[in-house]
Amino acid sequence: MSTDSNRTALLWIVAAGFFMQALDTTIVNTALPSIARSLGVQAFVTQSVIVAYTLTMALITPASGWLADRFGTRRVYFTAILLFVLGSLCCASAHSLGQLVVARALQGVGGSMLLPIGRLAVLRSVSAEQYVSALALISVAGQVGPIVGPTLGGWFVEAASWHWIFLINVPIGAVGLLAVHRYLPRGEGGQVPSFDWVGCTLVSLAMIAFSLAVDVPFASHRAAWSAGLLALAGASALGYLPHARRRRDPLFRLSLFGERNFSVGLLGNLVCRVGSSAVPFLVPLLLQLQLGYTPLQSGLMMLPAALAGIVAKRWIAPLVRRFGYESFLQVNTALVGVSIVGFALISRGTPMALELLLLSVFGASNSMQFAAMNSVTLKDLSHADAGSGNSLFSMVQMLAMGLGVSIAGAAVRLFSAAEGSAGLGFRMGFVVVGGIALLATPIFRRIDDAPPQGRAPRDARRGAQAGSSSGASPAAR
Repeated sequence: MSTDSNRTALLWIVAAGFFMQALDTTIVNTALPSIARSLGVQAFVTQSVIVAYTLTMALITPASGWLADRFGTRRVYFTAILLFVLGSLCCASAHSLGQLVVARALQGVGGSMLLPIGRLAVLRSVSAEQYVSALALISVAGQVGPIVGPTLGGWFVEAASWHWIFLINVPIGAVGLLAVHRYLPRGEGGQVPSFDWVGCTLVSLAMIAFSLAVDVPFASHRAAWSAGLLALAGASALGYLPHARRRRDPLFRLSLFGERNFSVGLLGNLVCRVGSSAVPFLVPLLLQLQLGYTPLQSGLMMLPAALAGIVAKRWIAPLVRRFGYESFLQVNTALVGVSIVGFALISRGTPMALELLLLSVFGASNSMQFAAMNSVTLKDLSHADAGSGNSLFSMVQMLAMGLGVSIAGAAVRLFSAAEGSAGLGFRMGFVVVGGIALLATPIFRRIDDAPPQGRAPRDARRGAQAGSSSGASPAAR
């Protein structure tokens, strides 16, 4: 087969891997009530199914590039797909919530490597001139997954059972494994600098402890457990600082945080995404548990948000070019937060038109928010810091997704129990996570819109476009 044919096959392999990962991030949401009934637990307890997946992805992502260099891109990508498929099979065969959570963590190990290793394989196989168009093809797969995910999840639940939301990955993954074996270049690994396992352990421990502290999984002495986990998270994070100063090649160089836009963007990303990541989790639960929607109907209701997000991507570059990142992000962050709070207005008497309008406004503003935040956070990093900066940024994104789900679930349960009304619990849950998103508005005031010395101002446009192509859809990232 010709070289061009091999490259085309490679792009489709990577796109399929990205599609699987993006699909699996969203397809579960509409199935959670059915999963809860099948496993004999309350619906909000199943949030751990999402948190286990996103947190595992966050922990493994920094090591993906090193693994590819050490063991070879082809071998690691094959292993990633295999683990993802095995995790999917384990999810489908789970008979308890604990088994499902463990299986989702296994899925997360494979999923964490699908996109970064896939991008690396493309980078090493195509010319610089072809790279942008190649990534554009891959990004389309990432956009399609969240569009069809909620609807497909709802349809599987009604037509068969929730198990099929995981089984669908098996035939896709099997074809992917055969294609990787046939078409992916046989580049072998080699000697690479040692990986910072100590630094990775400290950062991972801080993330896990902080995530568990937000929603303590233990029934007794919750306050004490939460305080202890927060202390452990703080100690781990602080322990990383002297370690990074001593090590010549730490996991994340401390000089990263000297870049103003990176620091501001990272914090703003974390806060805003905590709020917005709760919406794909809360809305299907609200529609099914409170408004009586079927799983398929609730999945179809998520379509306006996904489609509006795709349409809005074309507006990002001209808006950023005209108003600058600082003004754009302040106004758009407020719009994201207000639209999330607006979901508290939804009840049985709410007109369908208002529900669709709220979902469309959220989808459009959230899509632009992700793209602009992605771009402003990474655009000024030096070549030396770009790799580790992107890894840290990806970790924060995944951490925020897990925190958003945990905080939203805890808020709904707390207010429902306190007021004896699940409807009020949902309303207050949206107010809480929307308020958290709004807290990111003043953070973005510290953005420096001036281009770095030697960089043309038109890079702002190129940065926004890059963020648009790499930013995920509202439900996926």
